[in-house]
Amino acid sequence: MYHAIRPVAYEPDPGHGSWEQELHVLRLGDDLQKELTHRQRETRGAHRPHLPTGRLHALLRAWAPGVLATGRTAGADGPLPWLYAREPVPREVLAPLIGTWAATLSGDEDGAADMEQLLLADDEPETPLLPEWKVERVDLTETAVSGGGTAEPAARLYHLLPEAVAFRLAGAPFQAGGRTLHFRVVSSGTGGVDLVSWPPLRYEYRKQTWYYSALLTVTVHTTPFGERFRVHVATGVRRWATRLDIPRWKLGGATVLLDSPLPWPEGPDRGYRLMVNTLGYDRSSNGIGWKRRSPAMLLPDLDLTSRYPEPEELFGLPEKWLNGGQGVAAGIVHHPVLGPHGVGAGLMPRERAGLDAWIEQVLSPVLRRVPDLCRVTRRNTPALLPRSARTGERGTRDAKQALGRRAALGLALGGRPLDVEVLWQSPQTRDALLASLPTVIGLAPGCRTDEGGTTGWTAEGIRIRIRTRQAGALASALVLSGDRRRPAAVRLAEAVEERCALVEGVEPWKGEGVGLVIAEIAGKETFASIPDSDPKHALRVAHARQRRLTQFINLPGPGAADLEHRANWAWLDAFRQLGAVSPPVHRAGDDIPKNLQYVALWLVRCTKDGPTRSAARRLVAVRVRTDAGSGTVEGWDAERAEWVPYPSMLLSLAGTAAEPFTDLEREIRTVLFRLRDRPTLVLANSGNLRQCWPHLRNGGLHRDLLAFGSGPAQRLSLYGEDLRMVLVRDDNGRDEVPEWYAHDGASGIGFSEGVWASSDDPDNRVFASTTGTPPSAARPKGLMKLTPAPGARTAPGATAWNPKLLEVTVLGCRTSSGQPDNPLDWATLTHQLRYHDDYPPLGYPLPLHLARLAKEYVLPFAAMRGPAADSGGS
Repeated sequence: MYHAIRPVAYEPDPGHGSWEQELHVLRLGDDLQKELTHRQRETRGAHRPHLPTGRLHALLRAWAPGVLATGRTAGADGPLPWLYAREPVPREVLAPLIGTWAATLSGDEDGAADMEQLLLADDEPETPLLPEWKVERVDLTETAVSGGGTAEPAARLYHLLPEAVAFRLAGAPFQAGGRTLHFRVVSSGTGGVDLVSWPPLRYEYRKQTWYYSALLTVTVHTTPFGERFRVHVATGVRRWATRLDIPRWKLGGATVLLDSPLPWPEGPDRGYRLMVNTLGYDRSSNGIGWKRRSPAMLLPDLDLTSRYPEPEELFGLPEKWLNGGQGVAAGIVHHPVLGPHGVGAGLMPRERAGLDAWIEQVLSPVLRRVPDLCRVTRRNTPALLPRSARTGERGTRDAKQALGRRAALGLALGGRPLDVEVLWQSPQTRDALLASLPTVIGLAPGCRTDEGGTTGWTAEGIRIRIRTRQAGALASALVLSGDRRRPAAVRLAEAVEERCALVEGVEPWKGEGVGLVIAEIAGKETFASIPDSDPKHALRVAHARQRRLTQFINLPGPGAADLEHRANWAWLDAFRQLGAVSPPVHRAGDDIPKNLQYVALWLVRCTKDGPTRSAARRLVAVRVRTDAGSGTVEGWDAERAEWVPYPSMLLSLAGTAAEPFTDLEREIRTVLFRLRDRPTLVLANSGNLRQCWPHLRNGGLHRDLLAFGSGPAQRLSLYGEDLRMVLVRDDNGRDEVPEWYAHDGASGIGFSEGVWASSDDPDNRVFASTTGTPPSAARPKGLMKLTPAPGARTAPGATAWNPKLLEVTVLGCRTSSGQPDNPLDWATLTHQLRYHDDYPPLGYPLPLHLARLAKEYVLPFAAMRGPAADSGGS
């Protein structure tokens, strides 16, 4: 057992002091901004709040030697810092770049030369159009401490420091296993910075060559109440496409990294960058072209001597351009939509540890690795059923597990029958579902009855009735109007209404029990050729109007999991929607109140790019009450301002959603005030909920205090003397928590489950929760992909699954009035809620898992008929 884990994260080294650099700073200036804005308005006539500088910034980062970073808001305010550089970029370099870009604003092909002449003119040297570079001493570790005690970097460091770290790493080759990797910087301008090893590595497999690179992602973050901010470096694999096995019209947008020669004199960091572009189908030309303001389309005007790839040629011969020629190379970043790839994703912990040691050495002495986290409790799991490889013991465990599911189902049904309709397309799936149910909940053969086309089971107060029918047209693709002059959201909503009418017309549902539909439909890839044609969401809305929950199972096909396995999971997911699931008995200590209830908050945010083409926000609140090992699951009904059974809440969500600007903070306060009847643990994902509750950002946190809107922070106890609150945080798609690996202080490297902290200080509030690797993802920990050692196993084709670290912050607990809480107990309880007999370790505590999955029913469609009827499960 490992006793420490090591985050792949680094912080300012207090022993070194500030990391200061003299940088050259250029501001856009009012005069140049006005000139550019005038050219934009003169042609396009529309007023924009700022200049569209994204393409120009990509050009400057890749082609202007010495440019370190670009200001994120310079296009909106001339006096703000625009460019940061290690040395001033000459006017003769900047002028052609700005001129070529400016021509795209006005649409005037001659505008580039005109703009270039204006920038190079020296008739009025006192007031040049292009301002002069200024030398500024920049502290790359500048820190301020929030009122709650969280160290935060200066705002500009979120995009400036990752660039500085990335260039430091790019200047030091990584050597291991007899191989040397050189990294290139890939900047997107959004805060984080990627590095990819270049040129790509090769993997020969089954007479085909696959290409891949090492991938590092550098981001800057804070940690709640932390004394120093952190730099996270995530590690992985970047895979490159060698052929595109899709029709042109299906290429929505593929990222292309371009390696091009610099036509300018030598400068610092020369050749350390790759340029980011997007390749995709252009409907206007009916062909492949550069998209999303890709800077590649400007290069032929800047460099007349080099040959750059044409989009159609790159689409047809990606491997040729990946290998490059005459100093120009281009790599299309692989995505699953482009077809299979012979190289597996991810790195195993031993290889990550090697990269971590190299990064630590390169960043020293300005940054140091953050301290290891040590195990702070041995109470890792709740009271789970024992696992055994012995056949007899395994059978006993399965029987107990089925008995527990049946008891939970009986509690959720509350004496009402469960009426199930199976809409099938393949007889094998129908038969598998009927055969699986008795095994899943332990029904004896003698309790089954078959009459009138209905299969039923009755056992210990549970009545289940199943009717099967062919899905037919119900599971077919939606047919949308071809009138593209009308909004896509409206045409989709009309297609959904047509499917709802079809469901209603086939045979109106007359069930008196709790309604459930299990529908067999094709996988989403079947409907990918026609946008918005997948019927899944329409069927969910249609059956919700009939007060029935829906669970889907895909048609059998190549590569599909075992049918029996998928049928079992279909029933388990259906039981979860019924609220027939509760956490196992915890083992977090005797100081946890016996009648504790859990409340989880989750913000569902739908965008216009989502599957329903409509935007909305909806707060989901789930309450789980446990009592002697069983429990009830409820959801918050905002319209009725009360708790209702979980399935009732799900059905009330389908086809409706709150307005985008609903005061969700007020709704959260209402929920909290209704939790005073018993001890309560509130669980929230801070990365998710701070979108509607800004005070949950790390810099806004205060121990044992809550704040809403513009009001002052108030004691948590004002919302209830027995209220506790725990915030969890995952990577949130932004590497907000670091990657990690376990070690034994010697040569042992691997993974380990448990609760961890940087110290055993009883006042510590921030912990880490890690779980084990599921059996299906088990791989040897020492597999190498990037730098194979002599005699060691190499497996570029293996997929490396890594358990995610979950940050656990005990924001509020009882600190007075009797026995004060130990924050470790509440962190341990939160960790144990990630375990359940029916599931592999969960990404979130079970109540939060239930709240997050409620998003399946938040389906806001344009011009919907109205709210779904109340659930038969209420």
